[in-house]
Amino acid sequence: MSRRCELTGKGPMVGNNVSHANNKTKRRFLPNLQDVTLQSEALGRSFKFRVSSAALRTVDHRGGLDGFMAKAKDAELSSSALKVKKDILKAQATA
Repeated sequence: MSRRCELTGKGPMVGNNVSHANNKTKRRFLPNLQDVTLQSEALGRSFKFRVSSAALRTVDHRGGLDGFMAKAKDAELSSSALKVKKDILKAQATA
């Protein structure tokens, strides 16, 4: 299981641990990933995603999964999230 957010594409970053003596050693900054279930109102069902906390706040800010997917870039979404986006857009077009 990769350490990558399925909605924003946010992944690990690299940097340095800096000691009191100013010694530098490489380290990784991992994203704060959570397993969440998000409800789609257009499709009337829920989906499980592995999402960063920042992305979860953005989903809430944009009015839920449907609002987030409407503005999300295809390059940032995972393959499963991209399928959900296509289904949501199709359901909204027919409604």
